[in-house]
Amino acid sequence: MTTAAKDEKLGAPKLDKPQLQAGGGTASVTSRHQITDALSPLLVQHLRQEYDVLVKKYQLGTKEGLSRWLTEEQQCSAQDAELLADGSFSHFANYFLSGAANVMKPAQPVDESYPLSNYFISSSHNTYLTGNQLSSESSVDAYKNVLLRGCRCVEIDVWDGEELSDSSSDEEAALGNPGASARKEGKSKSGLGIRKRLELKFGRRRASSEEKAKEKETTSAAQDSDKPIQPWRSTSSTMRAEPRVLHGYTLTKEMSFRAVCAAIRDYAFTVSSLPLIVSLEVHTCPEQQEIMVELMNEYWKGMLVDLPLDPSQTSEQASLPTLKDLENKILVKVKRASHAKPAKVEANLSTLQAPAEPLKHTTSAVSVASSATSSDEVPEGEKKPAPKPKVIEALSKLGVYFGSYHFKGLDAPESSIPTHVYSLSEKALMEVHETNPSGLFRHNKHFFMRAYPKGLRLNSSNLNPSVFWRAGVQIVALNWQRWDGGMMQNEAMFAGTPGWVLKPEGYRSTSQEANQKAAIPHHNLDLGIEFLAAQDIPLPPEEDDPKDFKPFIKVELHVEKHEERNAEPIPGNGKSQKGEYKKKTRTYRTTHPDFGREIVKFEGVQGVTEELTFVR
Repeated sequence: MTTAAKDEKLGAPKLDKPQLQAGGGTASVTSRHQITDALSPLLVQHLRQEYDVLVKKYQLGTKEGLSRWLTEEQQCSAQDAELLADGSFSHFANYFLSGAANVMKPAQPVDESYPLSNYFISSSHNTYLTGNQLSSESSVDAYKNVLLRGCRCVEIDVWDGEELSDSSSDEEAALGNPGASARKEGKSKSGLGIRKRLELKFGRRRASSEEKAKEKETTSAAQDSDKPIQPWRSTSSTMRAEPRVLHGYTLTKEMSFRAVCAAIRDYAFTVSSLPLIVSLEVHTCPEQQEIMVELMNEYWKGMLVDLPLDPSQTSEQASLPTLKDLENKILVKVKRASHAKPAKVEANLSTLQAPAEPLKHTTSAVSVASSATSSDEVPEGEKKPAPKPKVIEALSKLGVYFGSYHFKGLDAPESSIPTHVYSLSEKALMEVHETNPSGLFRHNKHFFMRAYPKGLRLNSSNLNPSVFWRAGVQIVALNWQRWDGGMMQNEAMFAGTPGWVLKPEGYRSTSQEANQKAAIPHHNLDLGIEFLAAQDIPLPPEEDDPKDFKPFIKVELHVEKHEERNAEPIPGNGKSQKGEYKKKTRTYRTTHPDFGREIVKFEGVQGVTEELTFVR
């Protein structure tokens, strides 16, 4: 397994000015990274050559000439002429020291007048992890990092809190209890593995048919009772056990759900006023779910959307509001409750503050088995492990505009609920794209869909997001702790924006276009990029001698394949992050390479859609 220590593209979140770290879009609006203090003699030489050409072509010594060059060639405001003053070479060089000469065109202001489903959203997957999917730390710093980089959809996997133990810290660590310094890997002192210890702790053993019937009867009676669910409390401490955040059935380290709520409260709207989506993966029992509701209401008071904007509507009936309607609001994405007779589980502060009662953990066994996959071995005659625990009504109600449903097909009844959202792995979504591309495209014009990396990406690698954006998927969740092609494309999509980007016109709910092929104009492209020189390229961590450093520039185009728009199987199922067209410059041995005006050319590139094609 690749470890964080050896993987140069994987690392813990940066805490020193994370907004300067590219990936989510905010780096492109940070002025400091667009400014340099001095130009190397090599760059000055190239700029002098360019200046001499422009003086003759545009007469830069005149106000009219400066304005014409700025508007025609630089495609920027004539107001920048003030930086060029009299048009002399010294002012011309100063212009390139400033952020005004940034090669990236400023992003247009976001039109916030459309319903929420008409936007692409900068989104994170397993936000709590700081490294790989099996053994890395969970940290609130990861939430701070992505929120300051422009992320507008974070994910929280929530599990039952452990009973506070009077035993040794080693045993606490082995069981994953709060307060333990670390979780033991592999087996505990008893020699039992994690899954076996969980079975013993929560009683998830092979039960007889009579025991199963009795358990079902007891659970049903508890849900039908008029008595509110009591918070799960420990008998060995005055402190109650509270929900935890971690990647289930792995060696990843945990943190408290309370701490995550606090971090989101503090950083949700630091760099963007547009709504933040909190995607909940709920693995907790009803008692712990009620604590989740209490904590979210406590920490996100005034920001949390807990009712439709039109109070006369239910979540199933409500239409999606416009982006403008939800500025500075937190939206919860959670599974919709499907109880035949919902339990009364509204938060009751007087109950939560009452003296602790004996520990009662009625349905933890269900949550223990919730992450088992269909490929798990099941003894003959036994049913597969139970699914995730049912979401209580109080928690489900918080999914006002993002009610999550299990995907059964685009023609399922819930597919017409305005506020529904489907979450599919990259593999499952590609299968839908192959079997019903027009249906998928039409669905995503009006309703939300979320794509996430498949579970086998253990090193936190990412899918190719542009394939899914071109299918109209709004929420393409990426592992922000990995700097790879997927995150580079995410930076390109959201560069300079507040994390929400309006879809191309043919992708919106107002369009009558029936499929991806017709939704947006396709062009042929001839592209040439000329490289002058570079200065002060930082050495990689493993290098200490500039003479051993051999930089070059690789250019890739990420363009829609003809299979994508013609309803054919996409090569590699969209997994590859590599561009369809690739070229590179010559290699040099220096941190100040002179590229000598080398031109990288792409000619006759077909299928280019300006809004959804990326140069990397």
